[in-house]
Amino acid sequence: MPLIDLNNVTKTYDLGEIKVEALKNATFSIERGEYVALIGPSGSGKSTLMNTLGCLDRPTAGSYLLDGEEVVTMTKNQRASLRNRQLGFVFQNFNLLARTSALENVELPLLYTKGISARERYQRAVDSLKSVGLGDRFDHHPSQLSGGQQQRVAIARALVNRPSILMGDEPTGNLDSKTSRDVIRLFRELNQSRQLTVIIVTHDQNVAKNADRIIAMHDGEIIADTCNFEEAMESLQASESLLSE
Repeated sequence: MPLIDLNNVTKTYDLGEIKVEALKNATFSIERGEYVALIGPSGSGKSTLMNTLGCLDRPTAGSYLLDGEEVVTMTKNQRASLRNRQLGFVFQNFNLLARTSALENVELPLLYTKGISARERYQRAVDSLKSVGLGDRFDHHPSQLSGGQQQRVAIARALVNRPSILMGDEPTGNLDSKTSRDVIRLFRELNQSRQLTVIIVTHDQNVAKNADRIIAMHDGEIIADTCNFEEAMESLQASESLLSE
């Protein structure tokens, strides 16, 4: 059974007199341990797809099975519980608490996990920070860390619940090119060493090239699903050309 299985998933936003179909009949599956990049121009639907995959938003129609559980019929609280068990998120802006140490930032998701003692919460946060190379930064606050280190704290936080899927929303968007390469190298290491499924939304072609599979989107539709980066880019260019005619 695939870890992720979408079948004709559609997301429509009702804006009063106007209805916007942000995602149109998305159908694909993702196996455990895959490394997937979602690419496309602004407004293509990739963020809507990411929010759907991340159980942040519920589809309007279709079926979305996450590890065999149907997400479409879940309540908001059920989706939140599933997110906490299965998913770790890394964002462009890091989303760290400014007045909180690196260790306390990483511990935060475990506060919402039942049955974990304070001692275990502390140890798991320590282990998670060590796994991203920040074993000497436990007590540092975000303002005392570089952008790359802040993103590593965010990755450690995403990993502390031991999710099966790590999701990155433009995770290198606020980083310089060298730091971006370091962070993407870390994503790859986590993918390979833990068989962790990685899904990244990105505008950065270098980030997308690092993935094993590219899903390209345009106008709410998946126009390419391929292991060939050049093929995905050609599909996007062809779509842009049709739009401008």
